[in-house]
Amino acid sequence: MRNIKLLLEYDGTDFVGWQIQDNGRSVQGELEHALGEVTQAEVRVIGAGRTDAGVHARGQVAHFHTASDLSAEQLKRGANALIGEDVRVLDAQEVPLEFHARYSARRRSYLYVIVRQSHPLLRRTSWLVGYPMERGLLDRCSRELLGRKDFRSFCKNGESNDNTVCTVLDAAWAEEGEILRFEISADRFVHGMVRALVGTMVDVARGYLDFDEFLGIIVAKDRTRAGTSAPPQGLVLETVLY
Repeated sequence: MRNIKLLLEYDGTDFVGWQIQDNGRSVQGELEHALGEVTQAEVRVIGAGRTDAGVHARGQVAHFHTASDLSAEQLKRGANALIGEDVRVLDAQEVPLEFHARYSARRRSYLYVIVRQSHPLLRRTSWLVGYPMERGLLDRCSRELLGRKDFRSFCKNGESNDNTVCTVLDAAWAEEGEILRFEISADRFVHGMVRALVGTMVDVARGYLDFDEFLGIIVAKDRTRAGTSAPPQGLVLETVLY
């Protein structure tokens, strides 16, 4: 048995998310079907992160086990010949059997893009925010995310018993003309965390919440206290490091 690591890029607009679901097309489903055709065997693909519907990836990592004697390059070319144009295998390589795309990961990085005026070419990959925001408050909020904290207030399932403690290594906003970019890296993320953080920080910057309320939300461990999640199309899984 061999273990094959994949580097993937996809436009999440027309997917129900990474994970196979009954209600539509998934990235995992596309890959498993294509690789099954190439290897003539059932394939189970495991991803580093289960991106939600509409969320994109530039550096998603996945792995699968196979008894096929096809080279990693042949597997890559074969999969790309069969999957849709909105998902692509950028690289494939054989790795040790103990490698696991999700559990071996040490750092993940996400990017969220906000545009301040309509950009037709960015409409599928950004959130249009037309109301005024105070940029300095976005910066103050992002600095409060650094370090090891419980992010239960920003977990999609706020009542989950799962571990919601994450160590945020970097978190910062950058501005380029009418485009705002929020980049965040952590050892792990809870479900819906980045979109909830962005939505809540925007609420602070637009005056719906004050900064002290934001600090209280972080320690409250209560999802109902945080703001509405930012829409999925602005979010990109950038890199996964091992």
